[in-house]
Amino acid sequence: MFTSQTSSFQDSIDVEERDDFDSEDISGYNQKVQLNCYYAIYLYQGTSLTLVDSSLPMEAEPELRTYISRRLSKGALLGGMGNIATVELSIPEQAVGCYCCLLEQERSPEQPDADGNGYVICFLGGSEKGLNLYRLELDKYVQGLHSSLQTPELQNLETELRPYLSRWYEESVMHIYRVVQLVQSNISFLLHAALSHSHVEVTNSDERTKADVSRFIKAASLQGLAQQETTAASLCKAMSEDAHSDLMIDCSESPPTLTNTRSNRFCDDWSQAFLNAAERGNPFLLRQILENFKLKAIQDMNSLKRFVRQAEMSHYALFRCCQFLQGCGNGDVLLQNARSEHSDLPEACRIISVLEEFLREQEQA
Repeated sequence: MFTSQTSSFQDSIDVEERDDFDSEDISGYNQKVQLNCYYAIYLYQGTSLTLVDSSLPMEAEPELRTYISRRLSKGALLGGMGNIATVELSIPEQAVGCYCCLLEQERSPEQPDADGNGYVICFLGGSEKGLNLYRLELDKYVQGLHSSLQTPELQNLETELRPYLSRWYEESVMHIYRVVQLVQSNISFLLHAALSHSHVEVTNSDERTKADVSRFIKAASLQGLAQQETTAASLCKAMSEDAHSDLMIDCSESPPTLTNTRSNRFCDDWSQAFLNAAERGNPFLLRQILENFKLKAIQDMNSLKRFVRQAEMSHYALFRCCQFLQGCGNGDVLLQNARSEHSDLPEACRIISVLEEFLREQEQA
């Protein structure tokens, strides 16, 4: 049983070395070479595209415009919804991931039926597979342009719009990398806080660092990943009622000081994968590892629920439950979730109490 648990963990923690995220010619990012990233923004009126601004080389921009025109003609760009694909342009990388989003202009009272007018925003860099991992962040970042695009003739191009577009990669992709670099081996405490829905407070830091940590905790949490929303909601409720203190991160020194820390073997094991990916300098690999981390936690939660149901009818299943908890290394989080979810089932609660006692004995031993 322990052998299969170890094998399962290794399968989930490993990202194949041959995939897109570890290939320099596809991801375009490694320790020594900073990723080249680009942007472009076009005014879209009827069926015509007019360049507003771009950081692409002069010869590459018309190629991108042709690509976008084809996508628009096929109805492949829907208002407010990002589209990610691979494009081939006259740039050093040749083939790159391209995120495109159509932001439709608000209809004026004088032209209530006006259709097809707006701006097309494009972000280019890395691979299609890599950008897809950050789709939600990219969608949110583009939505932040709405107010900037309402000024007459975009008079804020130099002062507001261009700087905002230029920061898309730093703001939408690099936050997970920055957090791992900030806390280093202490990343296991943040992973545990995210799984257990514990509050994390950052002090003596700038607003960007606070936002980065908050976004990391949100990205690492299980909200929205569980098969049933009640699973994540139950975990959130169980941990919010826990009497343990909030995780505190004091950034007055480097590296930061963390207090009220909690972790377990599951988070400790995964932390090394995060550190290895950060050392390679690849934020796309980091995000894939984060998604694998959450998926493994959900799989273990579902396994425990199944074992608890079986243990109500079989002592051997209870033994398997104990073995599973000892092997997975995440028993404290799993049992908190299970107790909350089975709070109205006396027999299940009795089994969970037995399992909690088993874990305490293992810790003392």
